[in-house]
Amino acid sequence: MLAALRSALFVAWMAVTVVPYALTVVLASVFIRGDPLYWICVSWLRVVIWGARVICGVHHRVQGMERLPSADRLAPVILAPKHQSTWETFALPTLMSHPLAYVFKRELLYIPFFGWAIGRLDMIHIDRSRRAEAWARVAARGKALLACGHWVIMFPEGTRTPRGSQGTYKYGATRLAVATGAPVVPIAVTSARCWPRKSLVLRPGVIDISIGSPIASSGREPDELMREVETWIELEMRRLDPDAYPMGS
Repeated sequence: MLAALRSALFVAWMAVTVVPYALTVVLASVFIRGDPLYWICVSWLRVVIWGARVICGVHHRVQGMERLPSADRLAPVILAPKHQSTWETFALPTLMSHPLAYVFKRELLYIPFFGWAIGRLDMIHIDRSRRAEAWARVAARGKALLACGHWVIMFPEGTRTPRGSQGTYKYGATRLAVATGAPVVPIAVTSARCWPRKSLVLRPGVIDISIGSPIASSGREPDELMREVETWIELEMRRLDPDAYPMGS
């Protein structure tokens, strides 16, 4: 009951705080575009993560930040995280030094305030019902954004998976990596420990984020490269959250 009450307060916190930030982004976009708008949105994401910690007791710890390439501002990078929860979609931009360009379904643009704001950012929104057209957009926009110093982020499983489970790893991220020469950074996240998918009830605890070493894409095949990404993530998930996986799975 206490967790439900605290979660309701957290949802209210997000709903109240998103309005001024989103309106600021929409109005500011008349005069400015690009990175300044992105960092305004990241400021709101920090407010959300702060609220999850203070209101719901959701903390996090990060391993492997030193593995991220950061020497060259324009060096292309593709992030491929495990996807268990809404939490990592909010938290990862607050951790990264570069603007992130998410690949996401266009329906999110219709969410009041939140969708209006992300529609003003340099992101890649696609129509999932048109697969060929969607990939063409990902390839074109991804290449352009990578060249501008953005890091493209794609969830290989496509959708959130329950704690202790493994979705089907699709190779869109590695296909883009091979096409652009960008390395892929695998990321393991145990967010379902505190914020399960399809639930608005957050449980107190610690979410672990583990960042792997960049995997070169030159000379690789997308499916074979994704198998390496998948292997690293799933082994790391079992190390970070062993209680969630049956012995031997």
